[in-house]
Amino acid sequence: MNMRSDLSQALDLVETAPIMSERRVSLIGGLMVAIGPISLALFTPAMPEIVQAFDTTEAAVKMTLSLYFGGFAFAQLVCGPLSDGFGRRPITLAFMAIYLAASVLALMAPNIETLVVARFLQGVGAAVGVSVARAVVRDVFTHERSARIMNMIGILLALGPAIAPTLGGLTMELFGWHAIFVVMVLLGIVVMLVAIFALRETVTRDLSRIRPAALITSYGSLFRSPYFVLCCLVIAGTTGAIYTQATVLAFILMERVGLTPTQFGVGMLMQTANFMAGAIVMRICMKRYGAARMVPVGLTFVAIGSIALAILLRSYEPTFLLVMVPVGIYAFGIAMISPAMMTAAMAPFPENAGAASAMMGFFQMGAGMVGGAAAALMGDPVNALATVIPIMGLIAILSWLVWRRLPEPSLMTRLKQA
Repeated sequence: MNMRSDLSQALDLVETAPIMSERRVSLIGGLMVAIGPISLALFTPAMPEIVQAFDTTEAAVKMTLSLYFGGFAFAQLVCGPLSDGFGRRPITLAFMAIYLAASVLALMAPNIETLVVARFLQGVGAAVGVSVARAVVRDVFTHERSARIMNMIGILLALGPAIAPTLGGLTMELFGWHAIFVVMVLLGIVVMLVAIFALRETVTRDLSRIRPAALITSYGSLFRSPYFVLCCLVIAGTTGAIYTQATVLAFILMERVGLTPTQFGVGMLMQTANFMAGAIVMRICMKRYGAARMVPVGLTFVAIGSIALAILLRSYEPTFLLVMVPVGIYAFGIAMISPAMMTAAMAPFPENAGAASAMMGFFQMGAGMVGGAAAALMGDPVNALATVIPIMGLIAILSWLVWRRLPEPSLMTRLKQA
């Protein structure tokens, strides 16, 4: 371990001067990553209202989330490699244009079918934020510096979804659910302006990277790496659980517990406040212990939250605290896991950072899609929360236990590059 640490520190010394500062990359990355979860969280308070507005069913409205996840997950497999070939900035602008067009379509949707299509396209457009932001971090920084930025992005990422349900609930009650999509249009414009004026290009245009053979080789190398796949499963079982929860919490807290849309939005602050608290603790502890040592601590909190959900929701009628305290504990643990695991997943693939980021995001959002679909099939949202989320936590823990025994492939790769 000491030899690895010394070699890693030596390799950090040979990094070239970054074209953007840590703070700048953190702020830009945080904004770009946040647009996806914000677009999700803004919408959730309106879901019960949309059931009535379009005279449809809960299952149909949940499809707006499931297909949002689907568009988000699969689009990352495209926009990530495209950003490797064409550059981070032009691909960001292209996909954000899709997001803007989809937001306008959702705003004018005359029926639930149109809204479902619009939400799918929103997911496609928003996917660029996650894949490009992580790739930019990998382009400019590595090792502990990368983990620090991932941690800061996590803090900024928490702020958006923290405000979004409250903003969505207030916006809906004051102006109607259509106004929520006006907010999304404005958010998309902000991200595009940041991409134009603040984001510097971090890769050299190389169209050979997006040839079919190159893409197959790139994704094949990712799937053949147990180190990468297990990292992604840890991320899928933790961060992906937040997206799965989004498909059921609105119906539990608003229909079973009895909260109003505004109360639901404010109540969701408990989840995000715990995530932010975990991210702040992580940032403090990382300076002394390093990012990797905090992962088992985070997984311990994930285990506690999972067990509490599995037992309490099967033993008692749901109340706000009975639901949100275990959810908050789970979120606290996630903040300690993500920086190290995301950095570890990206490190072995510096030449295909966009593809690696895209595949990691696919696992993450794909987990939300699969988990949300499983929850919808179970029918009862309370039983779904008590079953699906603990299973995802267990997958994350088991994946990490296997991953930690594997050698670190990034070490020799970085030595050859140096």
